[in-house]
Amino acid sequence: MDRVHLSDTLNFSRIVYGMWRLADDSDTSTTHVQAKIHACLDQGITTFDQADIYGGYVAEAVLGEALKADTGLRSKMEIVTKCDIVAPVGRYADAPVKYYDTSRAHIMQSIENSLRDMAIDHIDLLLIHRPDPLMDHHETGAALDEAVASGKVGAVGVSNFRPWDWELLQSGMKTELVTNQIEISLSEINPFTNGDLAFHQKHGQPLMAWSPLGGGGLMTGNDKLHSVMDELAKAHGVDRAAIATAFLLAHPARIIPVMGTNNIDRIKNIGAATKVSLDRPTWFRLYEAALGHEVA
Repeated sequence: MDRVHLSDTLNFSRIVYGMWRLADDSDTSTTHVQAKIHACLDQGITTFDQADIYGGYVAEAVLGEALKADTGLRSKMEIVTKCDIVAPVGRYADAPVKYYDTSRAHIMQSIENSLRDMAIDHIDLLLIHRPDPLMDHHETGAALDEAVASGKVGAVGVSNFRPWDWELLQSGMKTELVTNQIEISLSEINPFTNGDLAFHQKHGQPLMAWSPLGGGGLMTGNDKLHSVMDELAKAHGVDRAAIATAFLLAHPARIIPVMGTNNIDRIKNIGAATKVSLDRPTWFRLYEAALGHEVA
């Protein structure tokens, strides 16, 4: 599988495996989690996406148990995680309200929690999960710089930031932000025209796409978009998921889809999208179907 260069010290597999629902699986045993990891590694998917809040703050620990049971796995993986969401569940059950915390103290404690829970000694990429309306960009930026300088974090980025949020945080940092993880799919095509992709493409920053299958919505239904997807899937000998993913892979902004499923068979088939080549007219057929009308 191709690789995407994010910085001088970091590159990702062209597709990332998302662990959002890892702790929600009926089977969270170490052997089952390891089977998922191996199913990814066998097709060249080496990058794994986590967040402290996933599974009510337990998904990282589920991964950690699998890594502790097979210490050779970690060296084959790039691990992404996120912080700054405080929700009244799990370790933050006493929180009076859900909120964001981009203070230095919270970021540093989140890093320590993630390292402990995942049983690793460094995080390849740490993302600020959501824009914080109360963010002091000087404090947050300095904390991220400190995290990289400490060696506990290899690189830093953000998630769900708009271009102005990115520029504000970056202005308070010495370290370069390397990516922004946002929602992009055939169900969420606004980033293609609202400036999000254009901003990062201009600056050469690959984007990570969460929910590239529209939260599963692209796999069900029978409208014009699904009809076009089915036609192309049949022509290429793949499923709808591969077509939806190939749509993102075709964009010159180097979108990195984050694919999340607990089904082993589906995991084994994630890489099929990299074998689908969409020419410009075909790409626009999908785009037009997603828009619901032809382009102007």
